Amino acid sequence: MSATLSPARARRGRPYGSWLRGAAITVVTLVFALPLVWMFAAAFKTNVQVTDPSVGLWFTPTLDNFRAVVEAGQIVRSMGNSLLVGVVSTVLSAVIAVPAAWAVGRFSMHRTGSVILVARIVPAISLLVPWYYLFARMGLVGSYTVLILSHMFVSVPLIMWIMISFFAGLPVELEEAARTDGLSAFGAFWRISLPLAAPGTATASLLAFVFSWNNFMFALVFSDDRTQTVPVTLFNFISYASTDWGGLMAAASLITVPVVLAAVLGQKYLVAGLTSGATKG
Repeated sequence: MSATLSPARARRGRPYGSWLRGAAITVVTLVFALPLVWMFAAAFKTNVQVTDPSVGLWFTPTLDNFRAVVEAGQIVRSMGNSLLVGVVSTVLSAVIAVPAAWAVGRFSMHRTGSVILVARIVPAISLLVPWYYLFARMGLVGSYTVLILSHMFVSVPLIMWIMISFFAGLPVELEEAARTDGLSAFGAFWRISLPLAAPGTATASLLAFVFSWNNFMFALVFSDDRTQTVPVTLFNFISYASTDWGGLMAAASLITVPVVLAAVLGQKYLVAGLTSGATKG
């Protein structure tokens, strides 16, 4: 008796497997999409409608929440602060981490890779007290500098950890050929490996930027009213006595749009970077 399935039995099994896979994808999509749908819908409701379960998705939408949030001015300034801190910290982290990841991946520096992994898993909250003491003594608390440096503490190991496997998967023969043509080791990296690593760099940078945009803990401790970022501004909609749900959902919707757009526009590089970094050779 043959151990392989006949073509007829294989064809009969495919619809069931496709249906099961489609059902699983639908369930996962609903789990992730429903909170976003509720958030966007609540942004167009009044506070009374948000807390009324009977309203659901059938209501008369209003733009009062968005109008109040924009006119207050804080959310616009906070989005500018988050964009500044996110872009600068991501660019500086990539400048440091990408060449370092190439060196670790190309020269098989396994111990250095283990140290980077340790830096990735150290809870950032354990560093807040010594960091605050140090930065306060230096007069940096409340400045953009301390926010950028604190975000780089997470972004640099994140980018390095993604790029190490990516560079290790690039054919070493390409760099050897470049060295034969007279390039230095760094020249081979700059002219050969770095262009090939563009999808991985884009992936790591996008993830680092999303982390910086969403980071709440560092901004809450190290920022002030002038340098406040969007997660802290959202937190200000919650008070001891009440919560402005309409304003909170409107502000959350506004700060979600840039991240979603960045993910959609960079989807091609994100997928290519993740799949390329997961293979070797």
